[in-house]
Amino acid sequence: MKIKKLGHCCFVVEINGKRIMTDPSHFDYGGDSVLEKGISAILITHEHSDHLHIDTLKEILKNNPDAIVITNTSVGKLLTLAGINFTKVEDGEDYDFGGISIKGFGNMHAQIYEDYGQVQNTGFMIDSLCYPGDSFNLPNAKVDILALPVLGPWMKMKDAIDYAKELKPRVCFPIHDATLKPFATFIYGIPEHFLSKVGIGFKKLEIGKVEEL
Repeated sequence: MKIKKLGHCCFVVEINGKRIMTDPSHFDYGGDSVLEKGISAILITHEHSDHLHIDTLKEILKNNPDAIVITNTSVGKLLTLAGINFTKVEDGEDYDFGGISIKGFGNMHAQIYEDYGQVQNTGFMIDSLCYPGDSFNLPNAKVDILALPVLGPWMKMKDAIDYAKELKPRVCFPIHDATLKPFATFIYGIPEHFLSKVGIGFKKLEIGKVEEL
């Protein structure tokens, strides 16, 4: 499986000749994600601005007019207001996208504090790749590659490591990391250290580079 990370939680998965993008956000506005061509589908896990930015999404769709948007009911309401069509895939639903299985799992964003930021969050299994969005919900599926959140107000590093250990992927790569400053990149070494002890690979992807996982 080929993966091109564009930033934060935005990456492109290449499977069977199709290119599937995840969560283009305000971090990507005017950036490389809007320049991507040949996008077949765009998956959106939830409505927070670091995962959904309407202007960025419109630019991507303008450059990829045949792409479909796959998301949940909550995000879908915002897309409808913006005049953007979507296909609904939520917890427990399986969508056959030209032979690629896209399964939704989970219902809610991980808790930050009380009900702050609590929105519908749908994780996606893209064949054997697990992308949970802002949650540590379990997909009830065999996971080969895990897009692993490593930084955010809704999580601790312990949560990320334990999540990966529970899912037992062959390899994971860090996401939800746009706010990590260059002097603090040693943080990536923490999950890498502990996951390597249980035979799970950890690979930090270079932004803009297509990598085979």
